[in-house]
Amino acid sequence: MTAAALQPARAGAASVRRDGDTLVFAGALERGALASLWRSVQTLRAGARVIDLRDVTRVDSAGLALLAELGDGAADISGTPTGLVELRAAYRLDERLGYTR
Repeated sequence: MTAAALQPARAGAASVRRDGDTLVFAGALERGALASLWRSVQTLRAGARVIDLRDVTRVDSAGLALLAELGDGAADISGTPTGLVELRAAYRLDERLGYTR
């Protein structure tokens, strides 16, 4: 794991860590936090089959883009933070963040 993944999140700050085959996110997945978070995700993502969003407070469209790239319709998603359902509907993504047909 990277040092960024091991540091506890500041209140509201976005973070990610690996727990087995799960990527565990916390904080607000919003545009301002995603550049640094993306670097951490790249070192942790290989083989992840579950995306845990139970500790995420909210998601904006940039956060959804990151999650959709990670999930690509193949990962199980756990948790529904504020903004996720509405954005999923707007972008026609299913529960696994794959495009609906």
